[in-house]
Amino acid sequence: MRPAPRNLRLHIGLFGRRNAGKSSLLNALTRQQVSIVSPQPGTTTDPVEKPMELLPLGPVLFVDTAGLDDEGTLGEARSGRSRAALDRVDLAILVAERGQWGAFEAELLADLKARSTPTVVALNKSDLRFSKTLPDLGDTPVVPVSALRGQGLDSLREALLRAAPEGHFDSRHLLADLVPPGEVAVLVMPIDSSAPKGRLILPQVMAVRDVLDGAGLALVVQARELSRALFALKRLPALVVTDSQAFQSVAMDVPDSVPMTSFSILMSRFQGDLAAQVRGTLAIEDLREGDRVLVAEGCTHHPTEEDIGRVKLPRWLNQKVGGPLQFDTVQGREFPTDLSPYKLVVHCGNCMGNRREMLSRTHRCESAGVPITNYGLAIAHSLGILHRALRPFPEVQDALHALQP
Repeated sequence: MRPAPRNLRLHIGLFGRRNAGKSSLLNALTRQQVSIVSPQPGTTTDPVEKPMELLPLGPVLFVDTAGLDDEGTLGEARSGRSRAALDRVDLAILVAERGQWGAFEAELLADLKARSTPTVVALNKSDLRFSKTLPDLGDTPVVPVSALRGQGLDSLREALLRAAPEGHFDSRHLLADLVPPGEVAVLVMPIDSSAPKGRLILPQVMAVRDVLDGAGLALVVQARELSRALFALKRLPALVVTDSQAFQSVAMDVPDSVPMTSFSILMSRFQGDLAAQVRGTLAIEDLREGDRVLVAEGCTHHPTEEDIGRVKLPRWLNQKVGGPLQFDTVQGREFPTDLSPYKLVVHCGNCMGNRREMLSRTHRCESAGVPITNYGLAIAHSLGILHRALRPFPEVQDALHALQP
């Protein structure tokens, strides 16, 4: 059986001081040598990820981080990456030595609570004797453990199961809720130089699987075959989904009565806040020549001459604005702390990230007063078909009232 993609796994992060035993605890929980362990503070540098099945919860992704109290120029860089991991974890383990709970741990716990991140405190090295007692942490579960001796691990797993967000794995659909059982979803997947050879990209794979899980029928075609495919159907499909770069030609081929959208817009709904990104899309109307736009790519890839985020999207936005904009691009886990230079953030569907990370980035943009949109939404608006691309989603129609069709 193929393992669940990382973006569908519950992300569990381990945070705390240097040498609190985070890496040792991860190794003990997974029963594997996932992280390098040594008495030297700062052994863990970049976050270390380990996917596994945590039954009965299901597929999870453990994220081991460097100490948030790291010092010096290099230490600050390491702790910065650890703090970035706070944006994407669904559940946190705050690891502290049993006798060393102090202001640092209290502030970290307060930060996690402010993020509404469920947290379990693991008091490591509980096999040793300490005179200092732990202050009352209210409803935050506290579990004494010894990573070295393997003590308290079952209790920690049980605490994680109780603290995990409810409905993480079964409450969302990519498109199955838009395609009734027995109905057809036509999935338009262009094959060009940017498509991975011999493979489909993750949102396309997820779409096919979601249609099948919903007892629907998936018809996969390239854009040039779409007209013939629609003609061959005995009745019109329930939904047509296209790669955003083929929006214009697909919109011309699909009858107006048939709901149509893009994989990227579906990912916006699945991974984040579609209504918030629709509101951000309307800010394209306020862009002026020379404004700076941030393009955020959730994955790392080698750009091609047909790259959608670096070539096609900027070209369409420049045409919409009527002059050249300034574009900056970030990839993967990178995302600017200071968003003030930007008039707009355009984010990919974030198929390689998770929902928590996308919601955190959206919140950061809104807090900075910078609108955020999505590849598919921005392209649809630039081409003048945003209303049609959002017709399958009645929950965002109110956000569209500010923009005349």
